[in-house]
Amino acid sequence: MSEQTGSAANAEGRGRRALDATDLAILRLLAIDARISLRRLARELGMSPPAITDRVARLERLGVIRGYRAEIDRSMLGSPLVVYVGVVAVQGTDQLQVVERLRETPEVEDVHLVTGPKDLLVRLRLRDTAHLRDVLFERIWTVPGVDRTETFVSLGEMTPKAFDVLLIDALLADGQPESWGGKRHV
Repeated sequence: MSEQTGSAANAEGRGRRALDATDLAILRLLAIDARISLRRLARELGMSPPAITDRVARLERLGVIRGYRAEIDRSMLGSPLVVYVGVVAVQGTDQLQVVERLRETPEVEDVHLVTGPKDLLVRLRLRDTAHLRDVLFERIWTVPGVDRTETFVSLGEMTPKAFDVLLIDALLADGQPESWGGKRHV
């Protein structure tokens, strides 16, 4: 979490240059297929491979492209249960320290600082409800600064939509380069 927050802050601090339509086209193709070769990207966009290589390297440096990953079916690795835990921190606790402690728990997929009646929203990946009980009792509830929790067991999920592609398509349709610098004007 702190890595993402830090990289976004660094990119903003450097006065990130607005993305142009070519950058968005590159990002769109990579969002559809992260394994696409630079040569194929160049061919698809009618550019030279060195020009594409330079563009992709710049997008990586800016932190717009944060990495390339394989999407893994975690249930095939023995963790089919998705659980969300709303955490209320003890008043006055440094929530970032709580986040870092939760991050050390192998079953924690991600943690978000949120508004509302909870301070944190934690997503867990677990084997079964016995595993959930162990993680709650032995790991989460023992983290200094955790006051209360509320647990939500996922009974199903939608197939993820291609959000990055839809976002890029909206930016391209918008056609306003000033909105492409990382802030969406609505």
